[in-house]
Amino acid sequence: MTNENVRDLVIIGGGPAGLSAAIYAQRAMLDNVLLEQEAVGGQVIITSDIDNYPGVPHTDGFTLIDAMQRQAEDLGATIVMENAEKVVHDSESGLFEVRTPKSTLTTKTVIACGGASPRKAGFDGEDKFTGHGVSYCATCDGMFYRGKKVYVIGGGNSACEEALFLTRFADKVDVVVRKDHLRAQAAVAKELEENPKVNIRFLTSIVGVDGDRMLTTVTLRDNTTGETYEERYDEGGCGVFVFVGRVPASQLLEGLVEVDESGYVVADERMATATPGLYVAGDIRQKPLRQIITAASDGAIAATSVSAYLGHPVEG
Repeated sequence: MTNENVRDLVIIGGGPAGLSAAIYAQRAMLDNVLLEQEAVGGQVIITSDIDNYPGVPHTDGFTLIDAMQRQAEDLGATIVMENAEKVVHDSESGLFEVRTPKSTLTTKTVIACGGASPRKAGFDGEDKFTGHGVSYCATCDGMFYRGKKVYVIGGGNSACEEALFLTRFADKVDVVVRKDHLRAQAAVAKELEENPKVNIRFLTSIVGVDGDRMLTTVTLRDNTTGETYEERYDEGGCGVFVFVGRVPASQLLEGLVEVDESGYVVADERMATATPGLYVAGDIRQKPLRQIITAASDGAIAATSVSAYLGHPVEG
Protein backbone atom coordinates (compact mmCIF):
# COMPACT_ATOMS: atom_id res chain seq x y z
CA MET A 1 0.00 0.00 0.00
CA THR A 2 1.23 3.47 -0.87
CA ASN A 3 0.59 6.81 0.77
CA GLU A 4 -0.99 8.24 -2.39
CA ASN A 5 -4.64 9.28 -2.02
CA VAL A 6 -4.76 8.03 1.55
CA ARG A 7 -7.73 9.17 3.59
CA ASP A 8 -7.61 9.75 7.32
CA LEU A 9 -10.73 7.66 7.93
CA VAL A 10 -13.25 5.38 6.26
CA ILE A 11 -16.53 4.82 8.15
CA ILE A 12 -18.39 1.63 7.26
CA GLY A 13 -22.12 1.84 7.91
CA GLY A 14 -24.58 4.73 7.82
CA GLY A 15 -26.68 4.09 10.91
CA PRO A 16 -26.67 6.30 14.02
CA ALA A 17 -23.13 5.17 14.91
CA GLY A 18 -21.74 5.93 11.46
CA LEU A 19 -23.51 9.27 11.12
CA SER A 20 -22.38 10.32 14.58
CA ALA A 21 -18.82 9.32 13.69
CA ALA A 22 -19.03 11.35 10.48
CA ILE A 23 -20.25 14.42 12.37
CA TYR A 24 -17.39 14.21 14.85
CA ALA A 25 -14.86 13.41 12.12
CA GLN A 26 -15.92 16.52 10.20
CA ARG A 27 -15.61 18.66 13.32
CA ALA A 28 -12.10 17.25 13.81
CA MET A 29 -11.32 18.18 10.18
CA LEU A 30 -10.48 14.60 9.20
CA ASP A 31 -10.47 13.57 5.54
CA ASN A 32 -13.16 10.90 5.74
CA VAL A 33 -15.84 9.09 3.78
CA LEU A 34 -18.84 7.07 4.95
CA LEU A 35 -19.85 3.92 3.05
CA GLU A 36 -23.43 2.61 3.25
CA GLN A 37 -24.58 -0.42 1.27
CA GLU A 38 -28.37 -0.06 1.34
CA ALA A 39 -30.08 2.90 3.01
CA VAL A 40 -28.68 5.54 5.33
CA GLY A 41 -30.01 4.82 8.80
CA GLY A 42 -30.05 1.04 8.53
CA GLN A 43 -32.61 -0.69 10.75
CA VAL A 44 -33.57 2.55 12.48
CA ILE A 45 -35.45 3.98 9.49
CA ILE A 46 -38.12 1.26 9.78
CA THR A 47 -38.77 2.01 13.46
CA SER A 48 -42.18 3.65 13.76
CA ASP A 49 -42.05 5.00 17.32
CA ILE A 50 -39.04 6.33 19.21
CA ASP A 51 -39.71 7.78 22.65
CA ASN A 52 -36.38 7.27 24.40
CA TYR A 53 -33.98 9.50 22.44
CA PRO A 54 -33.29 12.46 24.75
CA GLY A 55 -34.44 15.81 23.45
CA VAL A 56 -36.45 14.31 20.58
CA PRO A 57 -39.68 12.95 22.08
CA HIS A 58 -42.31 11.09 20.06
CA THR A 59 -40.46 10.72 16.78
CA ASP A 60 -39.89 7.95 14.27
CA GLY A 61 -36.73 6.41 12.85
CA PHE A 62 -36.92 8.06 9.43
CA THR A 63 -37.33 11.54 10.90
CA LEU A 64 -34.49 11.09 13.38
CA ILE A 65 -32.08 9.66 10.81
CA ASP A 66 -32.98 12.33 8.27
CA ALA A 67 -31.98 14.99 10.81
CA MET A 68 -28.71 13.17 11.57
CA GLN A 69 -27.87 12.81 7.88
CA ARG A 70 -28.62 16.45 7.11
CA GLN A 71 -26.47 17.54 10.04
CA ALA A 72 -23.55 15.40 8.84
CA GLU A 73 -23.86 16.61 5.25
CA ASP A 74 -24.23 20.23 6.31
CA LEU A 75 -20.86 19.85 8.01
CA GLY A 76 -19.40 18.52 4.74
CA ALA A 77 -19.57 14.76 5.29
CA THR A 78 -19.27 12.57 2.19
CA ILE A 79 -21.65 9.60 2.03
CA VAL A 80 -21.09 7.02 -0.70
CA MET A 81 -23.61 4.28 -1.42
CA GLU A 82 -21.26 1.33 -1.80
CA ASN A 83 -20.92 -1.99 0.00
CA ALA A 84 -17.66 -2.60 1.87
CA GLU A 85 -16.79 -6.21 1.04
CA LYS A 86 -13.40 -6.58 2.71
CA VAL A 87 -11.03 -4.75 5.04
CA VAL A 88 -7.31 -5.49 4.63
CA HIS A 89 -4.60 -4.25 6.99
CA ASP A 90 -0.92 -3.84 6.08
CA SER A 91 0.98 -4.25 9.34
CA GLU A 92 4.15 -2.77 7.82
CA SER A 93 2.65 0.56 6.72
CA GLY A 94 -0.23 0.51 9.19
CA LEU A 95 -2.65 1.39 6.39
CA PHE A 96 -5.97 -0.23 5.55
CA GLU A 97 -7.68 -1.03 2.28
CA VAL A 98 -11.47 -1.00 2.27
CA ARG A 99 -12.60 -2.83 -0.85
CA THR A 100 -15.99 -2.33 -2.51
CA PRO A 101 -17.34 -3.73 -5.81
CA LYS A 102 -16.46 -0.44 -7.47
CA SER A 103 -13.29 0.77 -5.79
CA THR A 104 -10.57 0.31 -3.18
CA LEU A 105 -10.11 3.01 -0.56
CA THR A 106 -6.79 3.35 1.23
CA THR A 107 -7.05 4.85 4.69
CA LYS A 108 -5.11 5.37 7.90
CA THR A 109 -8.04 4.33 10.09
CA VAL A 110 -11.39 2.56 9.89
CA ILE A 111 -14.52 2.76 12.03
CA ALA A 112 -16.76 -0.26 11.39
CA CYS A 113 -20.41 0.49 12.18
CA GLY A 114 -22.03 -2.34 10.25
CA GLY A 115 -24.58 -3.14 12.93
CA ALA A 116 -26.32 -6.49 13.08
CA SER A 117 -28.98 -8.34 11.07
CA PRO A 118 -31.91 -10.42 12.36
CA ARG A 119 -31.06 -13.91 13.60
CA LYS A 120 -33.19 -16.73 12.22
CA ALA A 121 -35.10 -19.02 14.56
CA GLY A 122 -34.30 -22.18 12.61
CA PHE A 123 -37.75 -23.77 12.28
CA ASP A 124 -38.83 -25.80 9.24
CA GLY A 125 -40.17 -23.61 6.45
CA GLU A 126 -38.59 -20.40 7.78
CA ASP A 127 -36.59 -19.69 4.63
CA LYS A 128 -39.37 -20.81 2.28
CA PHE A 129 -41.94 -18.46 3.79
CA THR A 130 -39.69 -15.46 4.51
CA GLY A 131 -41.54 -12.54 2.96
CA HIS A 132 -44.66 -14.68 2.55
CA GLY A 133 -45.77 -15.21 6.11
CA VAL A 134 -42.50 -15.08 8.03
CA SER A 135 -41.13 -11.64 8.84
CA TYR A 136 -38.41 -9.98 10.92
CA CYS A 137 -39.92 -6.49 10.92
CA ALA A 138 -43.31 -5.66 12.43
CA THR A 139 -43.12 -2.07 11.19
CA CYS A 140 -42.54 -3.25 7.62
CA ASP A 141 -45.11 -6.03 7.45
CA GLY A 142 -47.59 -5.59 10.30
CA MET A 143 -50.20 -3.93 8.08
CA PHE A 144 -50.49 -7.11 5.98
CA TYR A 145 -51.94 -8.97 8.96
CA ARG A 146 -54.83 -6.67 9.76
CA GLY A 147 -57.52 -8.72 11.48
CA LYS A 148 -55.45 -11.92 11.39
CA LYS A 149 -53.61 -14.09 13.92
CA VAL A 150 -49.86 -13.60 14.28
CA TYR A 151 -47.18 -15.31 16.31
CA VAL A 152 -44.17 -13.50 17.73
CA ILE A 153 -41.11 -15.60 18.57
CA GLY A 154 -38.92 -14.28 21.40
CA GLY A 155 -39.09 -12.96 24.94
CA GLY A 156 -36.69 -10.02 24.94
CA ASN A 157 -37.32 -6.28 24.60
CA SER A 158 -37.48 -6.32 20.80
CA ALA A 159 -39.96 -9.20 20.68
CA CYS A 160 -42.23 -7.62 23.29
CA GLU A 161 -42.12 -4.16 21.73
CA GLU A 162 -42.81 -5.54 18.26
CA ALA A 163 -45.65 -7.68 19.63
CA LEU A 164 -47.25 -4.57 21.11
CA PHE A 165 -46.90 -2.80 17.78
CA LEU A 166 -48.58 -5.72 16.01
CA THR A 167 -51.66 -5.38 18.23
CA ARG A 168 -52.52 -2.31 16.15
CA PHE A 169 -53.22 -4.59 13.20
CA ALA A 170 -53.61 -8.23 14.20
CA ASP A 171 -56.73 -9.66 15.77
CA LYS A 172 -54.66 -11.81 18.14
CA VAL A 173 -50.92 -11.87 18.96
CA ASP A 174 -49.43 -15.01 20.48
CA VAL A 175 -45.96 -14.44 21.95
CA VAL A 176 -44.08 -17.74 21.83
CA VAL A 177 -41.36 -17.97 24.49
CA ARG A 178 -39.21 -21.10 24.75
CA LYS A 179 -38.35 -20.40 28.40
CA ASP A 180 -40.64 -19.88 31.41
CA HIS A 181 -40.16 -16.10 31.61
CA LEU A 182 -39.77 -12.91 29.60
CA ARG A 183 -36.36 -11.26 29.36
CA ALA A 184 -37.80 -7.84 28.54
CA GLN A 185 -37.58 -4.84 30.84
CA ALA A 186 -40.25 -4.86 33.54
CA ALA A 187 -42.26 -1.94 32.11
CA VAL A 188 -42.39 -3.49 28.65
CA ALA A 189 -43.29 -6.93 30.01
CA LYS A 190 -46.08 -5.45 32.13
CA GLU A 191 -47.57 -3.60 29.17
CA LEU A 192 -47.49 -6.79 27.12
CA GLU A 193 -49.10 -8.90 29.84
CA GLU A 194 -51.92 -6.38 30.27
CA ASN A 195 -52.77 -6.08 26.57
CA PRO A 196 -56.04 -7.95 25.88
CA LYS A 197 -54.93 -8.93 22.36
CA VAL A 198 -51.79 -10.69 23.61
CA ASN A 199 -51.44 -14.31 24.71
CA ILE A 200 -48.00 -15.28 26.09
CA ARG A 201 -47.18 -18.94 25.59
CA PHE A 202 -44.26 -19.90 27.81
CA LEU A 203 -42.19 -23.08 27.41
CA THR A 204 -43.30 -23.28 23.79
CA SER A 205 -41.43 -23.29 20.47
CA ILE A 206 -42.46 -23.07 16.82
CA VAL A 207 -40.88 -26.02 15.04
CA GLY A 208 -42.36 -25.59 11.57
CA VAL A 209 -44.66 -23.65 9.26
CA ASP A 210 -46.40 -24.68 6.05
CA GLY A 211 -48.97 -23.61 3.52
CA ASP A 212 -49.62 -23.20 -0.17
CA ARG A 213 -49.54 -19.66 -1.51
CA MET A 214 -49.68 -18.29 2.04
CA LEU A 215 -48.68 -19.53 5.47
CA THR A 216 -51.63 -21.43 6.95
CA THR A 217 -50.16 -24.01 9.34
CA VAL A 218 -47.96 -23.51 12.40
CA THR A 219 -46.50 -26.50 14.25
CA LEU A 220 -45.61 -25.89 17.89
CA ARG A 221 -43.88 -27.91 20.59
CA ASP A 222 -44.58 -28.00 24.30
CA ASN A 223 -41.06 -27.74 25.69
CA THR A 224 -42.09 -29.41 28.94
CA THR A 225 -43.60 -32.58 27.47
CA GLY A 226 -42.06 -32.57 24.00
CA GLU A 227 -45.51 -32.91 22.42
CA THR A 228 -46.04 -31.24 19.03
CA TYR A 229 -49.32 -29.99 17.63
CA GLU A 230 -50.62 -27.98 14.65
CA GLU A 231 -52.68 -24.81 14.49
CA ARG A 232 -54.31 -24.09 11.13
CA TYR A 233 -55.65 -20.91 9.51
CA ASP A 234 -56.97 -22.05 6.13
CA GLU A 235 -58.99 -18.89 5.59
CA GLY A 236 -56.80 -15.82 5.37
CA GLY A 237 -53.61 -17.38 6.70
CA CYS A 238 -51.47 -16.15 9.59
CA GLY A 239 -48.07 -14.61 10.22
CA VAL A 240 -44.93 -15.43 12.18
CA PHE A 241 -42.61 -12.63 13.33
CA VAL A 242 -39.14 -13.64 14.52
CA PHE A 243 -37.23 -11.60 17.12
CA VAL A 244 -34.59 -13.90 18.61
CA GLY A 245 -31.56 -11.65 18.50
CA ARG A 246 -29.25 -10.33 15.85
CA VAL A 247 -26.11 -11.41 14.00
CA PRO A 248 -23.34 -8.79 14.06
CA ALA A 249 -21.72 -7.82 10.76
CA SER A 250 -18.26 -8.73 12.01
CA GLN A 251 -17.28 -11.13 9.19
CA LEU A 252 -15.91 -8.13 7.31
CA LEU A 253 -13.23 -7.80 9.99
CA GLU A 254 -12.26 -11.47 10.22
CA GLY A 255 -8.67 -11.92 11.32
CA LEU A 256 -8.38 -8.31 12.47
CA VAL A 257 -10.50 -8.31 15.63
CA GLU A 258 -11.39 -10.43 18.62
CA VAL A 259 -15.04 -11.51 18.82
CA ASP A 260 -17.11 -13.05 21.60
CA GLU A 261 -19.11 -16.27 21.40
CA SER A 262 -21.96 -14.45 19.64
CA GLY A 263 -19.71 -12.80 17.06
CA TYR A 264 -19.75 -9.31 18.56
CA VAL A 265 -16.46 -7.42 18.30
CA VAL A 266 -14.51 -6.90 21.50
CA ALA A 267 -13.34 -3.29 21.88
CA ASP A 268 -12.12 -1.09 24.71
CA GLU A 269 -13.78 2.05 26.05
CA ARG A 270 -12.20 4.06 23.21
CA MET A 271 -13.85 1.68 20.69
CA ALA A 272 -10.40 0.41 19.71
CA THR A 273 -10.00 -3.20 18.56
CA ALA A 274 -7.03 -5.56 18.55
CA THR A 275 -5.73 -3.94 15.33
CA PRO A 276 -4.26 -0.45 15.76
CA GLY A 277 -6.27 2.09 13.79
CA LEU A 278 -9.36 -0.12 13.55
CA TYR A 279 -12.36 0.96 15.64
CA VAL A 280 -15.95 -0.23 15.95
CA ALA A 281 -19.16 1.50 17.00
CA GLY A 282 -22.79 0.58 17.45
CA ASP A 283 -24.49 -2.80 17.43
CA ILE A 284 -21.49 -4.60 15.93
CA ARG A 285 -19.60 -4.40 19.21
CA GLN A 286 -19.89 -6.24 22.52
CA LYS A 287 -21.92 -4.04 24.86
CA PRO A 288 -24.66 -4.27 27.51
CA LEU A 289 -27.21 -2.03 25.75
CA ARG A 290 -27.94 -1.68 22.03
CA GLN A 291 -30.00 1.45 21.47
CA ILE A 292 -29.89 4.43 19.10
CA ILE A 293 -28.40 6.65 21.79
CA THR A 294 -25.61 4.19 22.64
CA ALA A 295 -24.79 3.76 18.94
CA ALA A 296 -24.52 7.53 18.51
CA SER A 297 -22.34 7.72 21.61
CA ASP A 298 -20.07 4.96 20.28
CA GLY A 299 -19.66 6.82 16.99
CA ALA A 300 -18.68 10.03 18.75
CA ILE A 301 -16.14 8.21 20.92
CA ALA A 302 -14.70 6.27 17.98
CA ALA A 303 -14.19 9.38 15.82
CA THR A 304 -12.61 11.23 18.73
CA SER A 305 -10.31 8.25 19.32
CA VAL A 306 -9.35 8.26 15.64
CA SER A 307 -8.48 11.94 15.85
CA ALA A 308 -6.22 11.29 18.84
CA TYR A 309 -4.66 8.25 17.12
CA LEU A 310 -3.77 10.43 14.14
CA GLY A 311 -2.16 13.01 16.41
CA HIS A 312 -5.04 15.48 16.55
CA PRO A 313 -6.56 15.06 20.02
CA VAL A 314 -9.93 16.68 20.55
CA GLU A 315 -10.46 18.65 23.71
CA GLY A 316 -13.29 17.38 25.91
